[in-house]
Amino acid sequence: MNAQARQFDAVLQALSDQTRRLILDELRLRPEQTLFEICVRLTEKHQLNLTRQAISKHLNVLEAALLIRTTWKGRTKIHSLDSGPIRKLYRKWLGKYL
Repeated sequence: MNAQARQFDAVLQALSDQTRRLILDELRLRPEQTLFEICVRLTEKHQLNLTRQAISKHLNVLEAALLIRTTWKGRTKIHSLDSGPIRKLYRKWLGKYL
């Protein structure tokens, strides 16, 4: 399997989980959020009562699939959406079916 196929698999696997899709939606609507901010938004807006550790695991999957970027501001880790892999998947494969 080539690198592009592995990347597409990682993106599709990451997108297969509803919580991860909600995290991406929240980062699209409000970029540059901390773990705490993401947890609050998921709890208040979507009534998801997940631990910070559970959300952190979801963020790790999204980061491994290159769907989010992380940066550090001091001791605070900031998460941002990177829609590039989704656009690439659409251009190279999904777009054929529309």
